[in-house]
Amino acid sequence: MTIKVMLIEDEEGMRLLLRKIIEKHEEFEIVAECDALAESVILFRRHQPEVVFLDIGIKGENGLDCAKILTELDPKVKLIFATAHAEYMSEAFELYAFDYLVKPFSVDRVNKTLDRIAAMHQPDQSFEPEEKVVKSEYRHDRLLVKGKESMSFIAIPDIVLIQRENQATVIYTKTDSYVTSASMSELEKKLDPEQFLRSHKSYIINLSCISRIEPYGRWTYTVHFQGRREDALLTAEKFEEIKRRFV
Repeated sequence: MTIKVMLIEDEEGMRLLLRKIIEKHEEFEIVAECDALAESVILFRRHQPEVVFLDIGIKGENGLDCAKILTELDPKVKLIFATAHAEYMSEAFELYAFDYLVKPFSVDRVNKTLDRIAAMHQPDQSFEPEEKVVKSEYRHDRLLVKGKESMSFIAIPDIVLIQRENQATVIYTKTDSYVTSASMSELEKKLDPEQFLRSHKSYIINLSCISRIEPYGRWTYTVHFQGRREDALLTAEKFEEIKRRFV
């Protein structure tokens, strides 16, 4: 399986260096390159890369702003900052950056990052919580989702996950999915916190539906569910919280 990569960098020499390093890894393919924020959004939508290398400074604009837009379009994109600005590292990781390379970085440092990503596409050890029933005694048993011409009543225990994607919110149940304009925060308030967890800024998960959890990046995990092919992201902090709940 080929892993699609996009480069967002306004220094041609740096793009050339990254291109040469990446092209030596047969698992990866560079599908797009650009040097400006507006163009990066267009190319990102068109090519849907899984990995993005980007600088903090791109043609007078802030690469962090670019990263925020890209993660809204695809929360699972692996962002790798390659920059001379070490002072933005903590803010970058708040955006769930996969890695942060400070210039001048070595070829070996980039290779290690690419190897980690490639390894994630191979079978890996996973965390599987012991069986534990998380009972809900919340005041709501159904969730009302309003459409343009209809209303849907969703049984809350049937909700597997809720995801923010393409500037909308999607509720996935065991058998269906529903799109709503409600925010993640609005929905979170209507769900039992003993049953549901805000695992990531773009995901709410039903703890009773988890089948396994796997490492995703340095500070992030992937959550897989019973009966659905969709998965969710989980921060390291929330991972520790789940372990405490199931012990």
